[in-house]
Amino acid sequence: MDNYLTFPAFDPVIFTLFGLPVRWYGLMYLVGFFAMQAFGYRQAAKPDSGWSRAQVADLMYYCFIGAVLGGRFGYVLFYQFGTLLDDPLYLLKIWTGGMSFHGGLLGVALAMVWFGRKNQMTFLAVTDFGTVLVPLSLAAGRFGNFINGELWGKTTQLPWGMVFPDGGPLPRHPSQLYELVLEGLVLFVIMLWFSRKSRPVGYVSGVFLLCYGIFRFVIEYVREPDAHLGLLYGVISMGQLLSLPMIVIGGVLIGRAYFKKAGPL
Repeated sequence: MDNYLTFPAFDPVIFTLFGLPVRWYGLMYLVGFFAMQAFGYRQAAKPDSGWSRAQVADLMYYCFIGAVLGGRFGYVLFYQFGTLLDDPLYLLKIWTGGMSFHGGLLGVALAMVWFGRKNQMTFLAVTDFGTVLVPLSLAAGRFGNFINGELWGKTTQLPWGMVFPDGGPLPRHPSQLYELVLEGLVLFVIMLWFSRKSRPVGYVSGVFLLCYGIFRFVIEYVREPDAHLGLLYGVISMGQLLSLPMIVIGGVLIGRAYFKKAGPL
């Protein structure tokens, strides 16, 4: 099996500043954050958007904190619960790495609840605005995963299979790039399309949850499951299990909005 690609020799550390390493992965988080904020300003500038630049900046600040805390808590609770029981301080050892999108999503949701109450906005009104921005951050984050050579896929004989430094000698699906395209770029285009005109409250949020859940569920079939978890019940990965509620809630929100029963939430 010699028809495959070789992982580029990325150095995960860009440079060292005052003795501290500046890593590509951390930079991608910042790139995603600033991309979201810039596009949020653009969305707020549209006539009758109901948003100001100051509100966008506040929302991004709350969501950044929520994503970091929720992402770490979610990773430890969903994927490393045994380690947490053995070492409760592991939750605080962020330098060891480990973030969960689903945990980050819950953290962002709580941040949006807080923001909505502070600005007298309903939760779904906030999420309808915010979910349009999220795919930009997801794309940057998945590129960071690729540079780190982590979260690779299962072995494959496809010509774009890639040998990763820590993935053994066989080529694997570059599942990080699949996620970058589907969860980042494609989802961003979908969100732009559905947010172009006024929609019932909750509709855009439902589209985001439904599409992300489906994309993630499908990609998990070619993504290598966590070694210590494997497939739950022998048939489903943790990522797929956590995506199912997103698909269900997304469908409910779309149906609720479509039949014009969407009241304040």
